[in-house]
Amino acid sequence: MGDEINKRFWCLLKKSKEHALAMARLIELASGDLKPKTEEVEEFEILALLIEHYEAQKFLMEKPDPIEAIKFRMEQQGLSQSDMKQFIGSRSLVSEVLNRKRPLSLKMIRRIHDGLGIPADILIQDIK
Repeated sequence: MGDEINKRFWCLLKKSKEHALAMARLIELASGDLKPKTEEVEEFEILALLIEHYEAQKFLMEKPDPIEAIKFRMEQQGLSQSDMKQFIGSRSLVSEVLNRKRPLSLKMIRRIHDGLGIPADILIQDIK
């Protein structure tokens, strides 16, 4: 089965059936005893890239809302609104931003990105 699939997937995956077969082969390879610098490892790596490319094209994910991303990161790191003053400014500014009454400024976006590691492309979106 491996050779048949191996030869079949040296091109981009275009259909869900191809994706399913590639996933099955990837799982089969991962379940085995992969040894470095073997054809199986090379096949595994190529399949992983092809699957990643297919999924990126077919399963587009919307970027999270900037405020929801900030709140999520705050929850992850156990941060309070008071902790956010270093990134946003005064206590009232933090409240206004988190309650969507004031947009993020470029300075806030930079500080939040640098301090909390939230990607800038998420933070620069319009707040809904």
